Amino acid sequence: MTAVVKHATRKPLEVANATAEQAQARNSRLRERFPARTPERWWPQTAQSFDETLKRLTAPPFRPAANGTRAGRRRGVTKLLHWLSDQPGDTWQQRWTATGAEDLPGATWVELPQSWLSERGSSPSHDREDLASGLLMLICGDMIRPALPWMLTRTHRYLASVMAEVRDPDGFARLHQLAATGPTSSRQDAQIAATRIATLLACKGGRIGDITVGDCVELVDAQRRVHARGGQKKVDFYLRLRAMDVFPEDAPATIRAFGLALGQLSIEELVDRYRIQCRPVRDLIVDYLRERQPSLDFTSLDAVSRTLAGLFWARMEIMAPGIDSLRLPPAAARAWKDDLKVKKRTVVGPDGKSAEVSSPRLNAKDELMRVRAFYLDIAQWAAEEPARWGPWAVPCPISDDEIHKAKERKRRKARMDQRTRERLPVLPILVSTTDRRRREAASLLQAAADTEPGALIPDTGGALRRAIAPKAAGHLTWAEETSSGRRRNLTYEEDEAFWAFAAIEVLRLTGIRNEELLELTHHSVTQYRLPSTGEIVSLLQIAPSKTDTERLLLVSPELADVLSAIISRLRGPSGAVPLVAAYDVREKVWNPPMPLLFQRGIGSEHRAFTPTAIRKLLINALAATGLTNAEGEALSFSPHDFRRIFVTDAIMNGLPPHIAQVICGHKSIDTTIAYKAVYPAETIEAHRAFIARRRTSRPSEEYRTPTEEEWDAFLTHFEKRKVSIGTCARAFGSPCIHEHACVRCSLLRPDPAQRTRLADIRDNLIARIAEAEREGWHGEVEGLKVSLSGAEDKLAQIDGRSQKATISLGMPTTRSEDLE
Repeated sequence: MTAVVKHATRKPLEVANATAEQAQARNSRLRERFPARTPERWWPQTAQSFDETLKRLTAPPFRPAANGTRAGRRRGVTKLLHWLSDQPGDTWQQRWTATGAEDLPGATWVELPQSWLSERGSSPSHDREDLASGLLMLICGDMIRPALPWMLTRTHRYLASVMAEVRDPDGFARLHQLAATGPTSSRQDAQIAATRIATLLACKGGRIGDITVGDCVELVDAQRRVHARGGQKKVDFYLRLRAMDVFPEDAPATIRAFGLALGQLSIEELVDRYRIQCRPVRDLIVDYLRERQPSLDFTSLDAVSRTLAGLFWARMEIMAPGIDSLRLPPAAARAWKDDLKVKKRTVVGPDGKSAEVSSPRLNAKDELMRVRAFYLDIAQWAAEEPARWGPWAVPCPISDDEIHKAKERKRRKARMDQRTRERLPVLPILVSTTDRRRREAASLLQAAADTEPGALIPDTGGALRRAIAPKAAGHLTWAEETSSGRRRNLTYEEDEAFWAFAAIEVLRLTGIRNEELLELTHHSVTQYRLPSTGEIVSLLQIAPSKTDTERLLLVSPELADVLSAIISRLRGPSGAVPLVAAYDVREKVWNPPMPLLFQRGIGSEHRAFTPTAIRKLLINALAATGLTNAEGEALSFSPHDFRRIFVTDAIMNGLPPHIAQVICGHKSIDTTIAYKAVYPAETIEAHRAFIARRRTSRPSEEYRTPTEEEWDAFLTHFEKRKVSIGTCARAFGSPCIHEHACVRCSLLRPDPAQRTRLADIRDNLIARIAEAEREGWHGEVEGLKVSLSGAEDKLAQIDGRSQKATISLGMPTTRSEDLE
């Protein structure tokens, strides 16, 4: 992760929800570039007369070869034309709209013409089937063009095949040819895509070549409103149309660019996510962000806007309603700072009830620094542009001491080191378990693929059988547990096991960031010839990420095996790695199609892995190991943990820190040293090595065995430490600096049992000082006063140790005594 702080919780703020309408508004620029076709009010076919329409729809190519089908279609067309002729309007489209049939979803629309026909004595024989066939002819013949939402509520078994016969034979032939070149397992997806395309022709008119990107976007928007599910099959048709070169070259590589990925928000949209009541302050924050925008990437700009508009001012308006100045009341400022220290979020307990929980905000000082920078920047700009920024220049409510982070850095370093110390020893277990899991999943999938549906899968001890799933996608292999009947998607399990293995291996062998992992491409693997020996070595090129610095890593044999397995898995029939357009979740932009190494097939589309997908892979891989932390909870790994482990392991094994800095791409070697965890055993060994080096550099005589005389002198020193009023703390071999005037010495530790003796000495000194002053012995007065001060100090030390606070607990009584 980057150093930019993310805020998952914004309560009690009310942040606008990302509804479908907001998604369309945020993608307005992209949608304006690719508009949908405007519905036509008139076209030749819909304006034909009754006889012309009936003649056209009962003649080739609308006339099928089967007699029963031909008769049913003729009856249906005739009945529908009679029904529509009784409706107001000049065209068949106007009459269809006037019927209100599109207000009845699915097949219930036939109730309207059936009721009309029964009132006029028409035979009800085959009415429902005939009317459905007649409507199919009217739609494919372009007599009427129903609305997309209504069409999506119905099933269209024959729509694509009839459209291919009567509307665009060449276009559908190209579509079928494209499907034939794909894998057999995707034939069902191809049929669904053909139906989607035929639906567009039914509602928009024209041929396949006339379909626009905007038409597809309109269809997907309608699908989101009508269908709750559908997955990849909702957008597969767009990929096929793009492969047929129906769209212009600048069309997005995936229709998902118009949907969930909302793109970069403007500064106004970033600020307006939080409902700021004071318009002048809202405009000030917008202007401030616009001034800083040239020097910030979008991720940083987003973080600053969240802090200033969300965490700061929106909360300040809640705590001080009506506030309209940056000069904060002291009480409100203190309350805001206290509130900032805590994060609140709502969790759902096992009983299904929601509860609000609080936790410390670890980055509270980072948020304070952004707000402080906001105040200080305005103060500085006010000197340059008084008219613009001067009215807002006020003293900053955050002092420099409040953002001092020395203690927080030490705590963060301790947390990082503890995570590394917990995870480095168990890393071999994670690696071996992940590799074994990958191999077992691949073997199980192959065994299931070689097994007939319904038969037991070999080498499973009769626990699994090949599931019979006629409606499942052809590229998926399902198994069924014989004991519980639960179905398992073995294709998905094998895919997940492989990519978990690949992610863990690449992360631990390179120490790269998660963002850099997801940006690895087939072109990242390069070769370099050593000028000295001519040997060719493999290098891994890391694209610029956090530090905008490109770097090269040496590919070890282990890493080469993993990269080879990834590339072999991704290569298509042509031998090339598919190009994938990935969405940058931080910068909110779509990257151009690239041969990414971390991609996977979903339906007929290849999609790049996301940071969330990598985290889920790690969670599932760790669950298979059963590893736990010191508290007995399941151990967790983040992608960045592998980076810290890589640095720690490399430096502990002799890699110089400045070389580790270059490998990791750190700007400062202090960052690299901070990543390296310190172990207690390592500290002890380093201290012992220091003592050994010091002994070799100092005279050997200092480390010889002491003689009997020297040892006796040493023991005698401790025997002579006891004096009349306490104990002397003078070090061995040091002279007495007060010439045995112990009452003056700061090294004397007075004995409480000798307090009376010290009091006598103090009284004697007072009497001697009085005598010396009376006799005029001024030279002795000064020395006596020094001794008196020492004596009083020693008495104060004894009194300070003996005077301890006591608390009276009272005498215990029985309960009966208390009641009397």
